[in-house]
Amino acid sequence: MATTEECRAALDKLSDNLARAEGDVHAAAALDRSLSCHITDLDVTFSGRLRGGRVEVHDTVPGVPAERAQIRLAMAGDDLVALVGGELNFAKAWASGRVRVEAGFRDLLRLRTLL
Repeated sequence: MATTEECRAALDKLSDNLARAEGDVHAAAALDRSLSCHITDLDVTFSGRLRGGRVEVHDTVPGVPAERAQIRLAMAGDDLVALVGGELNFAKAWASGRVRVEAGFRDLLRLRTLL
């Protein structure tokens, strides 16, 4: 099982990957939205923003935060690490229910390029 530190490192790596992205992926990552990533097996949530093509983590809280982010992700820690490491296909993980994404319709349309 991935640790909180490994999950945080995976989010930092995701941020770096998004910052280096080009074309449609870069445009999709250019949103300015609040973001949360709930790690279900650790029952911890990383909260922050997707801004300027980067994921900025501002806080780590136990459980689900009281304030709902505009973009919400939920998955097990191992799945986050595997997704960012390229070992898990997002579409398959989402279709099987291993990864959940909640956002407004317009944001989902833009995010599909990232995911």
